[in-house]
Amino acid sequence: MAEAPVRAGIAGLILAGGQGMRMNQQDKGLVTLGGEPMVAHVARRLAPQVSRLIVSANRHLDVYARYGEVVQDGETELGAWQGPLLGIAAGLAAARGHAWMVVAPCDTPFLPADLAARLIGAAEATGAPLAYVVAGGQRHSACMALRTSLLSDLLEYLRGGDRKVGLWQARAGAVEARFDDAPDAFMNVNTPEELAAAERYASQ
Repeated sequence: MAEAPVRAGIAGLILAGGQGMRMNQQDKGLVTLGGEPMVAHVARRLAPQVSRLIVSANRHLDVYARYGEVVQDGETELGAWQGPLLGIAAGLAAARGHAWMVVAPCDTPFLPADLAARLIGAAEATGAPLAYVVAGGQRHSACMALRTSLLSDLLEYLRGGDRKVGLWQARAGAVEARFDDAPDAFMNVNTPEELAAAERYASQ
């Protein structure tokens, strides 16, 4: 896998704050794939594309600290376990001083090496503050790049009681970034069955 150069002004965020309900309530980022925790795969692919790597987590913070600077979404007044946007808000707060933040869930271990460049490129080409992945006709809302200046807008949305990622993205003026050449790069591992499929894919 070719590595993209580190880009100044771009922070990376790995979302690892979910409850893992479909993975028997396991901490998905720490579920082993190919002998390593899934978060290790994501970090190894995302780190070369950004200048700083942050992990949003609600448990096993000492373990996640091996892969990046840990933030907790429960540190906001909005509470924890309320979905990915809370983790993104925590990440944006930590990423002040960077122009962009590239987000990826901890259960997408095959991310492309040009994820950041293509997401940010799609946003900048249209003057949008946010871009999300579409691959093989499927929208991957949690894989996105957004300007860190969106923090106040996101907090306003969350304080209004909404938690839907796609709804906030539409409100913020998001555009899509097409990755139809790499649909497998966004394989999600949410269940034991999908983990088995990912193991088969990784061994190819």
